[in-house]
Amino acid sequence: MKRRFFGAATFWAVFVLTAAPLQAQFEDMSAEESNAAAADYQKYCALCHGTEREGYVNDQAPSLRSESLMASGYPTELLYTIGYGRRGTPMGAFSEEMGGPMSREEIRRLTRWLNEQVGVEPADLSYEPVTGDVGLGEKTYGDHCVKCHGAQGEGEIGPAIGNPAMLSLTSDAFLKYAIENGRDGTEMRPFRDQLSVDEINGVTAFLRTRASGWKMKMPVLESPPAPEDWILNPESPAPEFVLKDDTYVSANDLLRAVQEKRRMVLLDTRVTSTWQMAHIEGSVPMPYYDDFDTVTANLPTDGTWIVSYCECPRAAAESVNSELVKQGFQNTAVLWEGIQGWVALGYPVSVGQSTVMETAP
Repeated sequence: MKRRFFGAATFWAVFVLTAAPLQAQFEDMSAEESNAAAADYQKYCALCHGTEREGYVNDQAPSLRSESLMASGYPTELLYTIGYGRRGTPMGAFSEEMGGPMSREEIRRLTRWLNEQVGVEPADLSYEPVTGDVGLGEKTYGDHCVKCHGAQGEGEIGPAIGNPAMLSLTSDAFLKYAIENGRDGTEMRPFRDQLSVDEINGVTAFLRTRASGWKMKMPVLESPPAPEDWILNPESPAPEFVLKDDTYVSANDLLRAVQEKRRMVLLDTRVTSTWQMAHIEGSVPMPYYDDFDTVTANLPTDGTWIVSYCECPRAAAESVNSELVKQGFQNTAVLWEGIQGWVALGYPVSVGQSTVMETAP
């Protein structure tokens, strides 16, 4: 049996998260920008990653000198990891939205600096799903990966790759690139000449199944809620949100409303494939580019709270929310931290729902 998995990031997510045109990521930095980024690195990163970016100084923090890592991880994975951290590992979130000390501009500057220090061109990675035999991947992982990464991905010599936050929001291509090309300057050697294509695809697929925890689950492609099910807890009272700037609800307040089973509608404004991979349970996929008149025809007009969220962390959700306000909807809000922040805080999501079960030939 084979399973197919959807990647996490999109060009639009990268564009919005960086809060600047994407081409700016590849322009040379000024001396002032470079010096400021270098100072930020020493202040925030050197303790674990080393003063020379050599890695593994503390808490199994990986080398940031690896050409492989920079080629596959710049800019998307680096931006997300610095900004939102890795829940369940010592890597905390540094974004202001998450209570960290760095603005998005500072994170973007640090990301560019890290890439310039290595000096490699970003790899042209596809965000198409990787299809692989999970059973073969599990066996291959046991034969070749356990010694460094641990029986449950907890990390031994190498970093923890069983981290659900990382796996649920990291593209298949990024995982596969690391397996094929290794991480130069570390114990992670390239496996492209040692493993077959089927084995590499299998390990990639096996790791993706661990997005909801290391114990195997058997999720299948989830259908979006029917319009009659869009209102969560229809017989319950409304949440009592206190909004920031009359627009934004905090992840903590939204979690409380979810746990208290309050009446509301949750709109996931990302591409539907990313909703399939990980979403707040009960949310309705409503991509920012959809025809509003068609979708909003099914939304309640009685003042039920409608909370929109996206990944970047707010631009797409703000766009949808603005249109809802224009159309006269009352009690609308945007999740301040976005789903990246929601995941980084350890709040619950439905993950691993992007699996498409196929019969092996």
